[in-house]
Amino acid sequence: MKEKWDMDPETVTGTFSGSQKGFGFISVPGMEEDLFVPMDYTRQAFHGDTVMALIVAPAEGHGKRAQAHVTRILKRAFTELTGVYQKNKKYGFVVPDLAKIPTDIFIPPKCARGAKNGQRVVVEITDYGSYKKSPEGKIKEILGDADDPSLDSAVVVRAFQIPDAFPKAARRQARMLPDEVPESDKAGRTDLRDLLTVTIDGADTKDFDDAISLTRVAGGFRLGVHIADVSHYVTEGSPLDQEAIHRGTSVYLPGLVVPMLPEALSNGLCSLKAGEDRLTLSCLITLDEKGRVTDHQIMESVIRVDRRLTYPQASEMIEAPDRFGEADADILHMLKDMYDLSLLLREKRRKRGGIDFDLPESKITLDEKGFPVKIEAYDRNEASRLIEDFMLLANETVAEDFYWQELPFVYRCHEAPDTDRIRRLFIFIRNFGYQMNIRQETVHPGEFQKLLGRIEGMPEEVMITRLVLRSMQRAAYTTSNYGHFGLAASCYCHFTSPIRRYPDLQIHRIIKEHLKGGLSEERQAHYRTILPDIAAASSVTERRADEAEREVNKIKKAEYMSQRIGQCYDGVISGLKNWGIYVELPNTCEGLIRLEDLWDDYYLLDDNGCELTGEDHGRVFRLGDPIRIRVLGVDMTTRTVAFEPADEVDGRLRPEDYL
Repeated sequence: MKEKWDMDPETVTGTFSGSQKGFGFISVPGMEEDLFVPMDYTRQAFHGDTVMALIVAPAEGHGKRAQAHVTRILKRAFTELTGVYQKNKKYGFVVPDLAKIPTDIFIPPKCARGAKNGQRVVVEITDYGSYKKSPEGKIKEILGDADDPSLDSAVVVRAFQIPDAFPKAARRQARMLPDEVPESDKAGRTDLRDLLTVTIDGADTKDFDDAISLTRVAGGFRLGVHIADVSHYVTEGSPLDQEAIHRGTSVYLPGLVVPMLPEALSNGLCSLKAGEDRLTLSCLITLDEKGRVTDHQIMESVIRVDRRLTYPQASEMIEAPDRFGEADADILHMLKDMYDLSLLLREKRRKRGGIDFDLPESKITLDEKGFPVKIEAYDRNEASRLIEDFMLLANETVAEDFYWQELPFVYRCHEAPDTDRIRRLFIFIRNFGYQMNIRQETVHPGEFQKLLGRIEGMPEEVMITRLVLRSMQRAAYTTSNYGHFGLAASCYCHFTSPIRRYPDLQIHRIIKEHLKGGLSEERQAHYRTILPDIAAASSVTERRADEAEREVNKIKKAEYMSQRIGQCYDGVISGLKNWGIYVELPNTCEGLIRLEDLWDDYYLLDDNGCELTGEDHGRVFRLGDPIRIRVLGVDMTTRTVAFEPADEVDGRLRPEDYL
C-alpha cells in the first residue's frame, strides 16, 4: 500500500486516541498503522476527538510508527466526563475516570455544586483548555462515593457515552407492541413448530437470539439455524430503529447489561423462549456426511423452542448421555448428531486455514454490593464450540448467497495482517524455536493455525496466542466483501444476533425484502446509500463496547486483587517493557513488577522485547516463563496491580540496605 506521506496532501483526518502518559495516536481510514502523536503536539485533543493532523515523519526502524502533529480539532468526542472530585482550599478539580484523558478538569468554587472531596461526579466541560491552561468544567451531577463498587459499570457507561436510557418515542413504540406473537403475524410463514428445536446459551442469558435444530436426511444432515425476526417489529426509520442505530450493540458488563433494544423486545417478544411461538428467519442448510454444504434455504418462519439448555447442561448431555433418562432421548440423539457435525465443520475450517483463538475469557462474580468475590478463566466447552460452529456456518452461507447475487449488503470483513506486524511476530516466535512460512511478505491464515497447534499445551501457549491475536487487523463492517482472513472465509457476515447487533438487524431487512419478490433498483439504490454509514457507525459502536468492557474488567480485577495484598501466586510473564515485567495469573488478572523495585541488579531489555537480563548477575526474565509473585499493592486510580517476585522477597536487598 502506498504510504500517506507519499500522497498529496500531507494533511490527514482521523480519530485521536489518548494515553495516560499524554501522547496519543491517530487512526486514519485507509492507513494500516495508527500515527504517533508526541505529548507536546496533541493540541489538547481528547480521546475520541476527530482531528486534522500533519504527518511530519515516516515510519522507520523496528516497530516505529509514522509521526504526526495535530493541527486542528474538528469535532469533540466528549462534552461531559465522569471522574473523582478533589477539593483544595480555593478550588477543586476532577480526575477523569477515563485513563486515556490524562488531564484534570479545573472546577471553580461556584461550579462545584456542593460536591465533596472523593465523590464521583459528572462534569460538563466548559473550556477544553490550551497549552498553558487546564480544561475547565462545572459539576453537573453527583453520582456517589468514589469507592462504591456498585457504581463501577454505570460510571464506565457514562464515561464512554454509551446511551443507557431509551428516549420517550422509543419507549412508547415498545409499549405498543404485543406481549405475545399474534396469530396474524404468523400468516404466510413456513411453520417449523413441529421441528425439535433447542437454544443453548449461558446460564444468565435472557435475550435468546438463536435456536438450532438438526435432522438426519438421506446422505447427511439438515441443520436449522433459526434467528429471531426482530425486523418484523423494529421497522426502518422508526424510533426503535433510530435508537438501535445510535447504540449499535448491546453492552455486557459485570453486573450490568445495556441492551440495544428495550427489554420488552430483547428479553420478551423477540427472545426465543422455550414453549412460546416466535417469529424467526431460518437458514436451513443441507450437508453431506463429510460436512460439505450441498444446499440451503432462507425463509421467514415461526418456531417453538422445545428446550432451553445451558452450555454446561448441553455439554454434559454430549459427554455423559448415560446420566439422562428416556424423557431426554430425542434431545440426546439430536445433540449427538450435532456434536458429530460440529467436529466435521471444525475440521473443514482447520484444513482451509481458519484460526481458532482458544483464549480463556474472564468470568467475574460480584456480591450484592457489586464487589468482585470470584474471578476465573471461563473456558469454552463442547456445547459452546458447537454453537459457534453452527453460527459461523450460517453467517458464511448467508453472506455467500447475497454476495453472488450482487445485492447491497453488510459484510464482516477481516484483512490480512500488515507486513510489519508479521515480521515482528516472526522474529518473536523464532526466539522460542518456532517458524512460520512467509512468502513475499504475505502469510496464509493456515500458518497461524499451525503455529497455534504447535504451542498447544506449552508454557508459552497463552502468551504467543495473545501476540498472534495482537498481530491481526481488527475486523470491521463493510459494504464491500474482501473476505475474512481469520476464518479463511471468502464471504462472511453477522446474521445470527439481531437482538444485540445492528448489522444483523439491517441485513435481515434486506433478506426479507428479497424473499418477498426481490429488491427493486430503487430499493437497491436506497440501501447502497445508507449502508456505508451504517457499517462505519456499527464498527465504531462495537469498539466502544469492547473498550468499556475492558475498562470495567480492569477495575473489577484491581478491586479483587486489593483484597489479596501479600498473597503469593504462580503466574506467567506476559509482557516485558523498559519499565517492568507484566505477569498474568491463571485467573486472568495481570500485574506489573516494576524494574525500579528490583534492587538486586540493573536490568536491560533486548531488542526483540523477549528478555530482560541483569547486567551484573545475569538473571534473565523471559516472555512466557513461569514466575511466582507476591501481590505488592493496588492503585485504584490507575487500575493497576503491583507485584514483586515471591522467591526473592525475603532474601534480596531492600532500598534501605543501600543507605
